[in-house]
Amino acid sequence: MRIDLFVLDGVFDTGLAALHDTLQLARDLARENAAPLPGGDLQVRRIGIAESAKTAAGLIVPTEAAESIEPPDVAIVPAIRATSREAIDDVLKRPDVSEAGTLLRQWHTIGTTVAAACTGTFVLAEARLLDGLPATTSWWLTDCFRTRYPRVRLVENSMVLDAGAVITAGAALAHFDLALSLIRRSSRTLASAVARYLSIEDLRSTHAAFVMPDQVRNHDPVVERFESWAHDNLASGFSLSRAASATGTSPRTLTRKLRSALGKSPLEAFQDARMARALFLLKMTRTNVDEIAAEVGYADSVSLRLLLRRKLGCSIADLRKNGASK
Repeated sequence: MRIDLFVLDGVFDTGLAALHDTLQLARDLARENAAPLPGGDLQVRRIGIAESAKTAAGLIVPTEAAESIEPPDVAIVPAIRATSREAIDDVLKRPDVSEAGTLLRQWHTIGTTVAAACTGTFVLAEARLLDGLPATTSWWLTDCFRTRYPRVRLVENSMVLDAGAVITAGAALAHFDLALSLIRRSSRTLASAVARYLSIEDLRSTHAAFVMPDQVRNHDPVVERFESWAHDNLASGFSLSRAASATGTSPRTLTRKLRSALGKSPLEAFQDARMARALFLLKMTRTNVDEIAAEVGYADSVSLRLLLRRKLGCSIADLRKNGASK
């Protein structure tokens, strides 16, 4: 099986290294244990539009010219450095990114599986490779992604989403999960062995526990004051009039500000703050579940359990089994 890493200028160093080293480790373990992968040996190459690419940290990575090679079995686009909508727009306007999308689309039509993580998912979406399919992306890019690609069935909480011939993954360290998911396709035993060597889970199903409230990404003073009020009042509950008073605005203005900045009502933003605090306490502390429920304003732990199951599709046991609370 040949897996090519499509390296573009500005590639996120950690993402590229995570993919490369995880896949190479799988190859080495398979060889050392005399347990060849079904379909043959695992080969990993770095390909690109030019002879080399410069990483986000300024390192030069030699690459093979993508136009001159045979289509691989799998082509992966690692994340490209972009931390704002404007930066993502600039990346997607680049000729090399457009050319990469064209090649990926051509390869995909003849059987190549295409994959990407974090901002790399935008390269696939821009090439129309995700239209009509379920896909995920980094948690902090979901609003931008949904607006830009309404034809994609975005699944926000998945760490890796395998749609068959297309695989997408979430935030930066989900590159590890993406690599493991590809290994797992051929050998569950080998994927587990690689995960143990790297001391990571095989496989993490959700990045919901790592999601911070949308408010922290905004700099509107009204939004920031609302965030502060919400965190101070999780236990006492939501009141639009009290929230508006605390932020120095009218209920109507506060609603408009939050809708514009976050795409959410004040109540929805308040509920998200509750959920984020509960997730943090569940993952990072030994606090009793009933105490956590009371701290974030739920009547009892049953309400919190049901909400987690409905919103995230996981149980408290799922969240805690690999957290610091053990």
